[in-house]
Amino acid sequence: MKTTGTRRSLAWLPVVWCLTRLLLLLFVLKVYVFPGPDVTSDVHVIYRGWYEVLSTGTFPLRDVTWQYPPAAALAILSPGLLPFLDYGTAFFVLVCVTDLAVLVLMTCAGRRPGRSLRGAWVWVIGVPLLGPTVYARYDVMVAAVAMAALLAGARHPKALGALAAFGALLKVWPAMLLLAARRRSAWVSALVTGIVVTGAFALAMPGAFAFLTFQRDRGTEVESLGALVFHVARHFGWQGEVKLNYGSIEFLGPYVSEVSTGALFLTGAAFGWLVLWRLLAKRFEEHTLADAAFVAVLMFTTTSRVISPQYMVWLVGLAAVCLYYPGSRMRLPVVLVLVACFVTVLEFPFYFANVVASDGLGLTLLFLRNGLLVAAALIAARALWRAAVPRTLPAAVPAQPVRTDETPVSS
Repeated sequence: MKTTGTRRSLAWLPVVWCLTRLLLLLFVLKVYVFPGPDVTSDVHVIYRGWYEVLSTGTFPLRDVTWQYPPAAALAILSPGLLPFLDYGTAFFVLVCVTDLAVLVLMTCAGRRPGRSLRGAWVWVIGVPLLGPTVYARYDVMVAAVAMAALLAGARHPKALGALAAFGALLKVWPAMLLLAARRRSAWVSALVTGIVVTGAFALAMPGAFAFLTFQRDRGTEVESLGALVFHVARHFGWQGEVKLNYGSIEFLGPYVSEVSTGALFLTGAAFGWLVLWRLLAKRFEEHTLADAAFVAVLMFTTTSRVISPQYMVWLVGLAAVCLYYPGSRMRLPVVLVLVACFVTVLEFPFYFANVVASDGLGLTLLFLRNGLLVAAALIAARALWRAAVPRTLPAAVPAQPVRTDETPVSS
């Protein structure tokens, strides 16, 4: 029988979701104008342009801003399902429908015995904290696939593998969901799904792998951890520039390649740590799969040379699945991520001009947001390690036999 608190939570979840999502829709439909740059231009201009190219049966072969795996074409083409609406409105509606589907999924799952509605609340609260940007990108769709994969993973490893592979072909990062998968069937399912879907796109549409060559000359995005070096350096005479490059605002100039290499090194170190954890982990509980996925994506997001605001949607989705399990060790990191989401909407789009100018307010917001992500990553990694890797005890020293000397002492 459900407690009074649970019944109240079930009653308030749809109310809060409806109010916050109505506000998001009013912003992206420009009934009300959200302060800062227009976050919907990507949908109306870039996505719409890709839609027109993809509709001809080929990928954008000459557009360096197309940096996504082949299944991303499905998300870009999806507004065609609503031909009675213009492209932008159809896209926003479909993202909202996906958002609602996640709410239903998390609510139904959270009502099961031994589960929690905290996960559903993390999703309901975390998404609007990011502002209208969250509805002006297709990342909610990717997060929905990843969350479904994790929820299915405990009982249906084949479903985990198939959904993780499909999610990876939407936007790469869901591949990390397989980190703590223990069943071989999950990996086999992922491999088969990846081969089938990739092969279908390669045969049906030219240029399925063009995105692999479109990131070689990227700089360091102004919101990333490494960008803090140049934000500070600009106050000491650094002779570089900030410009739109490969679809984002980046630093270009002296030492940018070195800092970008440093970011790749940190990402490699994070990957090495995750592999070591997987090799040494012995204690796997029901929430370990979700906790490990959250830690992996958090570490890769934090160390990336690009931290776009929509990346935070990934963390909100995985955080929600973590707290769906009452035994999850990720409660504090989840709180830090939610606070970082609020700071993110302040630095983009609210005060993005200050961030680009590297002034005091912009620097403060970036140091705060990235500091929260670093703290969350370190705390989460420590909790995951302590929960799964047994402490090594020193080898017992064999007891030495007591020697008794019965020879009398000579006088």
